[in-house]
Amino acid sequence: MLSVRQIAKEIVDREGGYVNDPDDPGGATKHGVTLATMRRLGLDLDGDGAIGISDVKALGRDQAIDIYLTHYFTKPGIGGLPECLQASVFDMYVNAGGNAIKILQKLLNDMGLQVEVDGALGPHTLAAASRAERMAPDHLADAYGIARRNYYYRLGDNRVQSRKYARRRDGGKGGWIVRAETFIAPRFHLSASEHKKRVSAWG
Repeated sequence: MLSVRQIAKEIVDREGGYVNDPDDPGGATKHGVTLATMRRLGLDLDGDGAIGISDVKALGRDQAIDIYLTHYFTKPGIGGLPECLQASVFDMYVNAGGNAIKILQKLLNDMGLQVEVDGALGPHTLAAASRAERMAPDHLADAYGIARRNYYYRLGDNRVQSRKYARRRDGGKGGWIVRAETFIAPRFHLSASEHKKRVSAWG
């Protein structure tokens, strides 16, 4: 299994460099770290007394990795999850914050393991996740990845501006879907025709 730092490096690679897409609610980001996150963490990298876009642009790759390890893996308690879930939940937490945990909690409820859907990895959720792994050791990671993929599709259903992240201009799978399927066994990937059918209502 990859080390947590190696997983964080892969996340940074997926997130890419500086982006300021007006259709992205996260706003200006670099290596996936948003301006809002940098303000929350007090990262005034240029030392001008204000945290703005220039600080986002100044963020280094190693700094982003350290932010992810501290604030998106250790603090949320992702290390307490079964190993089969850690990489995908970690990646999703970077991408969607507490929604990554809510997706897991809803999945656990669907499996009959009653937990509160609050976006926090408390003892009940961690215990339920361990039990879920015992119930379905060969399928839990795929089930989470599929639930994550469905979450992205629903974002596209509900927000026109987000559809370009789930569907490319040529109709193929967008970055969100490819990202989710990175953590799903190939036999559960959607075919091109299945993907196009799923997004056909988007016009």
